[in-house]
Amino acid sequence: MKSSLDNFTKLYSAKDIHTRLIDMGRAISKKFKNSNPIFIGVLNGSFIFMADLMRSVSIECEIDFIKLQSYHGKQSTGKIQLLNDISANIKDRDVILVEDIVDTGNTVEFLLNRFYKASPRSVSIITLLLKSGVKKLNFDIDFVGFEINQGFVIGYGLDYNQKYRNLDSIYLMKGNSLN
Repeated sequence: MKSSLDNFTKLYSAKDIHTRLIDMGRAISKKFKNSNPIFIGVLNGSFIFMADLMRSVSIECEIDFIKLQSYHGKQSTGKIQLLNDISANIKDRDVILVEDIVDTGNTVEFLLNRFYKASPRSVSIITLLLKSGVKKLNFDIDFVGFEINQGFVIGYGLDYNQKYRNLDSIYLMKGNSLN
């Protein structure tokens, strides 16, 4: 892949993202003000979003991470592989699942099924990006940063073969220009 961003268009700047996270943090803090929820980030994509989001909430909370694999390059493999599980006990807890992007919904569905087996009090879903036109989801997404059209995005934690996560903005690939 080329090292430049010539094949990408900026969708959201660092300032756009920061402003949206402040709003999301306030809404989350209001909803969970007496709850001490546990935020569970889906690695690797959510780590930057989650770190910045955590600085935007004003409530007591805990964090944990789970690591899954379901993509190779730009394509979903259709299979979800658990690489690292959470370490926290979520029984009778308010769980806030933090995703970088909801595309097919398969990852969130997999995690909801897994989490509900542990008897949490509730599970809420936060995503930085929601792709419009995704299949009919059988779950609600409680907080959405931005809704985007179909397309492949990188930056701000989102990657292409583990690269470009470090970009402070979100970029959309032009056509099918990745080599």
